[in-house]
Amino acid sequence: MTTLLSIAVGVGLAVGLVFTELFGLAAGGLIVPGYIALALSQPLTVALTFAVGLLTHGLIEALSRRLILFGRRRTALTILLGYLMGFAARGGAEAWGQPDADVVGFIIPGLIAMWMSRQGVITTIAGVLMVSVTVRLILIAALGEALIP
Repeated sequence: MTTLLSIAVGVGLAVGLVFTELFGLAAGGLIVPGYIALALSQPLTVALTFAVGLLTHGLIEALSRRLILFGRRRTALTILLGYLMGFAARGGAEAWGQPDADVVGFIIPGLIAMWMSRQGVITTIAGVLMVSVTVRLILIAALGEALIP
């Protein structure tokens, strides 16, 4: 799996760069599309990951009205809150009888939330999904559908 993940992240970096140059659209961080591309066969996991990212974004926006959050402090807090909320979502999904629901990675929701703050919610979700689907199609074409989880 590590090799497939490495390939997916590398392809995601290349495709994300092309999308950024062509459309001016960032795909939620450098590594996000590769991780999401591997999870596209699990729509509940992808949806839960975006939900955690959206909740993290909302919490950061609310906190930034009360605290001085910018630069490294904002980035670190966003990723930390995304991590903690993802951890809670995993436990909540199991408690609600949805053991198949998961959150992609540990820092992915925080990275998604960070880009939601930078370029907007809809733009970020659209960018991540477009690049991730493109990465998934490239992986299927290069490696075959049977090799992609």
